[in-house]
Amino acid sequence: MSIEPGAKAPDFTLPTNGGGSVTLSKLKGKPVVLYFYPKDDTSGCTAEACGFRDSLPNFRKVGATVIGISRDSVAAHDKFAKKYELPFTLASDAEGKVTAAWGVWVEKSMYGRKYMGIERATFLIDAKGVVREVWHKVKVPGHVEAVMAAAKAL
Repeated sequence: MSIEPGAKAPDFTLPTNGGGSVTLSKLKGKPVVLYFYPKDDTSGCTAEACGFRDSLPNFRKVGATVIGISRDSVAAHDKFAKKYELPFTLASDAEGKVTAAWGVWVEKSMYGRKYMGIERATFLIDAKGVVREVWHKVKVPGHVEAVMAAAKAL
């Protein structure tokens, strides 16, 4: 079951690239763009991450924090962030508890084969910790711009 607009954002603490950690509830007071993606250094995920990287100054202007989450390891996140100069937090949900709690760990199908994986999804959370916008099954082109427009409207 996915989190929908109007819901209180489920809290979590996860390890991040750079040897740190992030706790969602500690970010209250400013908007958060939380985007879930399937895998570091794959074509769609790289395009999405670079889109957020290139628009980060605009997100900062509206006070928004951008956090990417996948089930990749912290080491993989470190490598991915360094390779593409990603200046925002990448959190590692290696155990899958956060992706499950947010409803983005779903059955997928490729070439007729079914498997479990992360649905590319983005959640815009307001300064009070309430989910305001949700994008499921994200198509990368134009997505960052749509999230930015919604963040400006908060």
